[in-house]
Amino acid sequence: MTTRRALLAMTTSALLLPRFVAAQPADTPAPADLLVVKKVFEFQNYRTRGGATLAAGRIGYQTAGTLNAAGDNAVLIEHFFSGNSHAFGRFAAGEAPGYWDSIIGPGKPIDTDRFFVVASDSLVNLNARDARTTTTGPASVNPATGRPYGMDFPVVSIRDFVEVQKLLLESLGVKQLALVAGGSMGALQAIEWACAWPEWVARVMPAIGTGEMDAWLLGWMDIWEAPIRLDPNWRGGDYYAQGRPPPLQGLAEALRIVTFQSRDRGWAREFGRRAAEGQDPARRIQDRFAVEQWLEEAALAWARLSDANSFLYLTRANQLFLNEYDSRDAALARANATWLVLPSAGDRTFPVEYGRELAAALRALGKTVQLAELTGSLGQLEGVANIGQASDAIRAFLAP
Repeated sequence: MTTRRALLAMTTSALLLPRFVAAQPADTPAPADLLVVKKVFEFQNYRTRGGATLAAGRIGYQTAGTLNAAGDNAVLIEHFFSGNSHAFGRFAAGEAPGYWDSIIGPGKPIDTDRFFVVASDSLVNLNARDARTTTTGPASVNPATGRPYGMDFPVVSIRDFVEVQKLLLESLGVKQLALVAGGSMGALQAIEWACAWPEWVARVMPAIGTGEMDAWLLGWMDIWEAPIRLDPNWRGGDYYAQGRPPPLQGLAEALRIVTFQSRDRGWAREFGRRAAEGQDPARRIQDRFAVEQWLEEAALAWARLSDANSFLYLTRANQLFLNEYDSRDAALARANATWLVLPSAGDRTFPVEYGRELAAALRALGKTVQLAELTGSLGQLEGVANIGQASDAIRAFLAP
């Protein structure tokens, strides 16, 4: 199996499999392994942007490099919808590298010999059942009741993700971000950072993202959620009690929609029109084509490590992107940063025109912005698995 085919076999989506979307498979030795350690940040009495209070919370994070005395050489990496903090390095020799390992590390475009790089898990992280993700969300135990929050967990937004990250950075001694960057939902967080805390952010690199959550994107988020809400095991979010099965089928269907939408046509060519092994769709209506079976199996495997309520809270957080401002331009006008915008030409989740419109809006506001479009057959996944194609643009953007 070629390296590219191995990558395709190992990954489902820029929105789905955070550990496996890497520039090289785990069994290919890296030139120089960067080993990282997963750590945990705890906070208390956080007041959400919606006015609720979280008595206690936790998020995981990892770092590389050294913070300088001024505290201003920090880089914050934001993850995509189903990602976590494993953006770079390896937890142990031979394990899969982080999803942006091709551009983060010693001597790489985001150089850990120069920068102190931080990546964190988000609140309400989808991977609530994954031992390598630390998050507080609807699957977490409410200290007031001793039971999981379920749908009693407060609504949180992308801005809430930013505010909790700011608490983390302050605990580490960070005073300013030389760069905040991320892909897909990570791009939303990076943009929110630049607008909310303009004095903190020197550069912004949103990849495969959008500058606004318009009605068309809101509608897609609703479609993503629908299978979960229709699964009878969801029970209005009340499925954590012992003996109650989780809405696994609904979550798998939701993830199947997201998986397919995040891919472009070129990705599917290797499946062709062939039937799944041992099946004949021309003779039996229940038989499957190969692409259908692959999508179903990949989504079901990931659903087993995920939490359905967290999926719903994440979609709402995305829908609330920049919701505290009168408009996209009112938000962007606050930013003082320079920008490198990296849309993917084949992106079906945040189509390329969203990136182009973001760059045009920034230019109209007098901001310094560069646009570099990613290409390839993987759709949105180009901004994760193949982010290395932007290496030269990133090096130039970060040049002293």
